[in-house]
Amino acid sequence: MKTRILVVDDELSMREFISILLEREGYEVLTAADATTALERLAAAPVDLVISDVQMPGLNGLELLSRIRACCSETAVLLITAYSTSEQAVEAMKLGAYDYLAKPFKVEEIKVLVRNALEKRDLQRENQLLKEKAKACEGFGSMIGSSPRMRELFNLLGKVADSPSTVLILGESGTGKELAARAVHDTSPRKDKPFVAVNCGAIPETLIESELFGHAKGAFTGAVGERAGLFEQAQGGTLFLDEIGELPLAMQTRLLRVLQEREVRRVGGSSTKKVDVRVLAASNRNLAEQVKEGSFREDLYYRINVVQVTMPPLRERIEDIPLLIEHLVRKHAGNNKVTISSEALKSLMTYQFPGNVRELENIVERSLVLNRERITVENLPPHVRGGEKRFDLHAPVSIPDDGIALEPALENLEKQYLLKALEKSGGVKKRAAELLGMSFRSFRYKLAKYELAGEADEL
Repeated sequence: MKTRILVVDDELSMREFISILLEREGYEVLTAADATTALERLAAAPVDLVISDVQMPGLNGLELLSRIRACCSETAVLLITAYSTSEQAVEAMKLGAYDYLAKPFKVEEIKVLVRNALEKRDLQRENQLLKEKAKACEGFGSMIGSSPRMRELFNLLGKVADSPSTVLILGESGTGKELAARAVHDTSPRKDKPFVAVNCGAIPETLIESELFGHAKGAFTGAVGERAGLFEQAQGGTLFLDEIGELPLAMQTRLLRVLQEREVRRVGGSSTKKVDVRVLAASNRNLAEQVKEGSFREDLYYRINVVQVTMPPLRERIEDIPLLIEHLVRKHAGNNKVTISSEALKSLMTYQFPGNVRELENIVERSLVLNRERITVENLPPHVRGGEKRFDLHAPVSIPDDGIALEPALENLEKQYLLKALEKSGGVKKRAAELLGMSFRSFRYKLAKYELAGEADEL
């Protein structure tokens, strides 16, 4: 479809001159003798660019520009006049004109201005589409994904954000639990107040009470002054307790009381202070199992588990991997143009990612260190190439009460994989080696080591 330009001028000769000039450049040209007719043309069909005289009977060019900005914001406008003043030029630019051209003008001058105005309009339109696409992809806060699992998650987090309830975010390491917590805070009524995050497993047991609730001067050796705890620092906002399953039982008791009473007492202090804090908690542990084992208080579990959110592992939303790679490349390569080979993308799409998005980021960053322009399969870590799958570190493992000898158990498991690969490949050893991500030589060595060569020949 041709680019459509509307020329508005009360002088017939000027309309015809500009029309012939632009039609020779390959544009479709409409004309109007006044602003009212021009607005009728715009209402009837979309126009990419309007070139209008300023001094016209009835509505002048500046008034036409204002009307166009109100009804057709994507249409570029170029004004021309024989009576140019600096004040008029400034006003035209403020109203949103692309440029202001004084008569008489050179043919090449108007050609260049028309091309530039249309290129700028196209760039603005493209940027808007990209923003809308990015918004649709990211879905919620800075979290990225368009898979059904992530759309469900974004919908739930959106509902949770408007609620004051405590939220428990569960999921494997690297799935983005803190990102989810930040997204909830940033879209909640508390977004203008502090977001304070703490990893409960990273603080020594002797310091965690002071860290959470603060301490009074002289409360213990080294307490040379008063100090506000994280609850007070998050006043009015959100406190994110990551890895809450790591909290000692004694600290769980104190935390439960704070959540119930909405007040804190500093270590060594004699008075309490009211706190208005929303608590979001997270864990990669099975807290329900910890409750059964007695290592996590049942009453605290139900207090923090008002709304439960589960972060999907990356292997359950593999369709998001291209989007995530694109985002991570922008993060680590800036404006550098980076491509990815189809082989590398296939390897990443078939890998299991036990470390989830955090592991993917590590892989992308590593690849960019080795090649700043292209991610290739050769630059991927060895265990990722060819879609080789790691063992599921989260799969249940049982150990007999009387113990187990690890080395024989691992050897037996390796034998099972060798035989299973041979069975799956129909006895073709080269294919079996590929299924296990091994070289053919290594595969034959393993068969000989476990004396499986004879069994392989029988398959």
